[in-house]
Amino acid sequence: MSTNEFAGLTALVTGGASGIGLATAQLLAARGARVACLDLKPDDVPEPLIGIQADVADDSGVQTAVEEAARRLGGIDILVNNAGIGAQGTIEDNTDDEWRRVFEVNVFGMVRVTRAALPHLRRSHSAAVVNTCSIAATAGLPDRALYSATKGAVLSLTRATAADLVHSGIRVNCVNPGTADTPWVGRLLDSAADPEAERAALNARQPMGRLVSAEEVAAAIAYLASPLSGSTTGTDLAVDGGMHGLRIRPRA
Repeated sequence: MSTNEFAGLTALVTGGASGIGLATAQLLAARGARVACLDLKPDDVPEPLIGIQADVADDSGVQTAVEEAARRLGGIDILVNNAGIGAQGTIEDNTDDEWRRVFEVNVFGMVRVTRAALPHLRRSHSAAVVNTCSIAATAGLPDRALYSATKGAVLSLTRATAADLVHSGIRVNCVNPGTADTPWVGRLLDSAADPEAERAALNARQPMGRLVSAEEVAAAIAYLASPLSGSTTGTDLAVDGGMHGLRIRPRA
């Protein structure tokens, strides 16, 4: 694959100041794109990336931030909807307010940003949207009822939006990471009663025996966003160490 296939293209990445978002923004920039990162705290976004403050739960703020990104980039060709928050618990554990809060960010946030970016994407000759979904959309994980529900919605939203926009020349796909070694997972582990045991359990549930790296997810996002993937739309790409499709025997 060319290492410069994004030359002349522009990209907007939400949640781009850390973790998967930052890894994605840096990879797209390394391959030639001009990239803006929307984030609650964009001050640490390194050059040549452009950091722009935005809360995806605030529709007015999203519209302002997307317009600023389009102005500074000279348009938007690629949108990576990566901003999201986690939640733990069974269907009994989370309050209605927490359900609303997580859906506001994980689902409605993607709606808001995509809606705001569409006028710019429609003017692009190589438009692509990539949503960060999760293995939680396709596998039943314990203590993740709320989080899984939002990611199931993201998967369905991805497919429906791909159908709606295919005649506009806009491709829409999503990537489904397994448990990734990101700052959010680090905080989750730190709060566990036995962080080492919890990390071992997370490693063990992925057939490859380790967490997914942010860079590996970024590479999958870049593949889906690339002009070289011009016939790929409405697809969910698992990056989960085999968790979705493999049924392996336990090691002796």
